[in-house]
Amino acid sequence: MRYATVVHEGREQAAVITARGAVLVSDINARLGRAWPTDLFTLIGQGLPAALAADAAASEAFRPTDSLTYGPLYRHPRKIWGIGLNYRDHAQDLNAIYPDEPASFIKGDQTIIGPGDIIELPPESQRVTAEAELGVIIGRPCRRVSEADALSYVAGYCLILDMTAEDILQKNPRYLTRSKNFDTFFSFGPELITPDEVPDVLALEVSTINNGALHRKNVVGNMQFPPATLISFHSHVMTLFPGDIISTGTPGAVVIENGDVAECRIGGLGVLANPVRRA
Repeated sequence: MRYATVVHEGREQAAVITARGAVLVSDINARLGRAWPTDLFTLIGQGLPAALAADAAASEAFRPTDSLTYGPLYRHPRKIWGIGLNYRDHAQDLNAIYPDEPASFIKGDQTIIGPGDIIELPPESQRVTAEAELGVIIGRPCRRVSEADALSYVAGYCLILDMTAEDILQKNPRYLTRSKNFDTFFSFGPELITPDEVPDVLALEVSTINNGALHRKNVVGNMQFPPATLISFHSHVMTLFPGDIISTGTPGAVVIENGDVAECRIGGLGVLANPVRRA
């Protein structure tokens, strides 16, 4: 199943995406007399109930997906974990030492934007990069889990564009938090794709695109630390909660300039695109 957050009547609200179109959760409630939460973050916390998908089909309230305006999947996760240098090629881009443990950092929710929203290049940086990544969304509380069990805690996958003020980072690696946390530096969506639609996450191909041109691509199976490892590792650092996001690392970061359109493409999952503007 696929879920999204769409803008309808000036409000961001959850929708179920089906082969026949999108169904707003508010339409399900109105037509079937239900009381489902109309925000995706709360629905994730409830385990994305199977009955909701059944109600979407029964409601017959389908809307064409190409008529929708998508927002970010949600605005306020408790945590966004970013993973640096998870593909060897990207470490070479930065002339960085390849880590022997996940090189992780945390981003604030003020960085969040959605599909089509503008990535703003801050005046404090003259070299910003965009990085296509696979996102892993946690579905239930997760603490000290094994790699073997880790994927059972996943609510779904999504597409991510993660931005870095690379010139700031290159001054000193201790500036990582600052370089990653400018407003608009994290786009995610357009859909949450549940694990039943991703039979082999390691086979997914992630591509960083700028202005329609491929910059770099790689498959998830070539990660140094694949999703199950990242979930297990970070669950031993702190409890992961429903809606927490792990942005799993990029095959390559592309420098973006005013007027560009950056994209993340993941085969079978979709496309996430954002225009770029100098603030």
